[in-house]
Amino acid sequence: MRRALITGITGFAGGHLAAHLLESDDVEVSGVALDRGYGLDFLPRPVAVTIANLQDAAAVRSLLQETRPHHIYHLAAQANVPAAWHDPWGTFENNVRPELNILQALVELNLPARLLVVASNEVYGAVPPERLPISEDAPLQPVNPYGVSKVAQDLLALQYHLSHGVDVLRVRAFNHVGPRQSPQFVAASFARQIAEAEAGLRPPVLQVGNLTAQRDFTDVVDVVRAYALLMERGTAGLAYNVGSGRARSIQHLLDVLLGLSTVAVRVEAAAERLRPVDAPIVVADISRLQRTTGWHPTIEFEESLRRVLVYWRDTIRQPGYQPSQPAAALHPK
Repeated sequence: MRRALITGITGFAGGHLAAHLLESDDVEVSGVALDRGYGLDFLPRPVAVTIANLQDAAAVRSLLQETRPHHIYHLAAQANVPAAWHDPWGTFENNVRPELNILQALVELNLPARLLVVASNEVYGAVPPERLPISEDAPLQPVNPYGVSKVAQDLLALQYHLSHGVDVLRVRAFNHVGPRQSPQFVAASFARQIAEAEAGLRPPVLQVGNLTAQRDFTDVVDVVRAYALLMERGTAGLAYNVGSGRARSIQHLLDVLLGLSTVAVRVEAAAERLRPVDAPIVVADISRLQRTTGWHPTIEFEESLRRVLVYWRDTIRQPGYQPSQPAAALHPK
């Protein structure tokens, strides 16, 4: 039986990845996380979760020595761009040190595990229209601290592959959406505010930032399926974009959610919700991923957004739910 270890298993993509891997009876899934996060009650069967700080090299070495995984999906990260502007060094350290500890432990323990490292489309920065869609050969020119941390992760993985022969895959994930995503991100934030307005928990007013930005959105269920396929079929050392291959504006995302709302919601622009630097259009060239794995997205964008709104409608009915403030953070990650 193959053993798969997921870092950040209690986070957004981590939980969805665990659910996908558990669809197979020949995979033993375990995970590590800094805290319990969203929990894993939705999984079809229990998984062992270690609560640990991956910035602790000794803790990482002990974890890998004990679990001896065949596959490691490294998803743990500080993934919010606005938070990175507020704390650049904290984001860099939080994203780079854990990966370094994993790579170094693999070398020191001589473990033959395959490691999949998840970076981001933010490594590419603001790509001019004539160079779209963005291929893996595009220059790495991040325009925010989060993107810098992801470039470091990407290149650190490549360095350990070249210098130590670590079996590593470099994934550059574009925007993904789905249930249990933090409301720090645009689709979840819009859906949460609409659900609260429907329930009378907030005024029917939705404050927004830049609605003209276009992003490449993919359902998280399709994203984690791509991760699993790459783990099986990807070429060590190579980088792979994971996205839909289609750009959609934040305005369109908002319009879809407003069309699903049961109440009329007024939209207001708010200057404080704008980023210091914002790429106008982001869209992935996913031909390498498709050639390698045969993967293609299966869940329609509108269905993804419907699922997000249903999730928040259910969530706000839970005992102890605390409504968001009208000025809750909103940025189109």
